[in-house]
Amino acid sequence: MHVDVFQTLADPTRRRIVEALKGGELAVNDLVEQVDIQQSGVSRHLRILQEAGFVQVRPEGTKRLYSLRPEPFQELDAWVTGYRGLWEARLDRFGQALERRRKARTATPKPEEEPP
Repeated sequence: MHVDVFQTLADPTRRRIVEALKGGELAVNDLVEQVDIQQSGVSRHLRILQEAGFVQVRPEGTKRLYSLRPEPFQELDAWVTGYRGLWEARLDRFGQALERRRKARTATPKPEEEPP
């Protein structure tokens, strides 16, 4: 996986465009309405997303329809999955340690309070 994948998605506008495209193909003008920036800005972000492999374009008459490509998201998922086991193991050990502390606390009798 390339570092630029993370740089590409680091931009909040590009993430909004990706979110908008989750529902399927959209034309640039539809994206302009959804992400609330000018057409030139949407086009610039779409070009960056396309160069990074996140979107593909399909001409239809005078329109250009954009959609998400699954491959970069599958790569991201595979990368995150590689770390998920590490964190799950750490959380399991943390949970076990908490359980041991809880059992130790309930096994230790509390001293009786002395009357005043």
